[in-house]
Amino acid sequence: MTPIMIAALGLLMVGTAFLSGLFGMAGGLILIGVLLALMPLPTAMVLHAITQMASNGWRAFLWRTHIRWRPVANYMVGAAVALAAWSLTRYVPDKPVALLLLGITPFMARLLPANIKPDPDRLWQGTVYGTICMGLMLMTGVSGPLLDTFFLGGDFGRREKVATKAMCQLVSHFSKLIYFGGVIDQAATLDPVLAAVAIAASMLGTTLARRILEAMTDQQFVAWSMNLITTIACYYIAYGSWLLVRTPVLAAFDKGGLQ
Repeated sequence: MTPIMIAALGLLMVGTAFLSGLFGMAGGLILIGVLLALMPLPTAMVLHAITQMASNGWRAFLWRTHIRWRPVANYMVGAAVALAAWSLTRYVPDKPVALLLLGITPFMARLLPANIKPDPDRLWQGTVYGTICMGLMLMTGVSGPLLDTFFLGGDFGRREKVATKAMCQLVSHFSKLIYFGGVIDQAATLDPVLAAVAIAASMLGTTLARRILEAMTDQQFVAWSMNLITTIACYYIAYGSWLLVRTPVLAAFDKGGLQ
């Protein structure tokens, strides 16, 4: 990649880390979409994993006193199950499929019946959510919108939610790095300069978000999070749908099948 592209990606990573630092989500959802447009899927997944590990790891450190460790441990059980299962199949989705799943995931979370209230402190629920979220992570690169539902049943303030989710995401992205960096047949490599820029940018964006998160109310946090995720999800559904139909549509035009 050229120095200009690396600098542009660095600025994007600062911005997406800032969003994630505020809401515990959204930043990674935006970043993976851009990376998928610029790079082969395995390479995009590896760079995204490194970026998000830095962002979530630094966020977890900054808010370490607010981490709830029992839900993290429950989640890790499910993540380990999913990683073991996916390592047997070594499945890598096409870009259109990955983008469509990115868009659909937030709405999947909202379709859960109202009487099903997640309890982050229960082992079986942590295992179920951890398995599903880790599976989505290996298909789309992110699982944040669905992971949010894991905390709905617990008594979490915005700081606890951001901190605890950051630890869960750190585990997930590390697992994703292992999978796309070594397990699959077309394992990716990454420019060390770009990796260093990604780490520095993620830490900077996360640090900048801290004061604003402190100033927000829990109600503002929830409202902004919902609107932001809905907008991004709709874009990815549209983009993934276009990529899925683009080839046959263009072929039809070339053959004169469409006037």
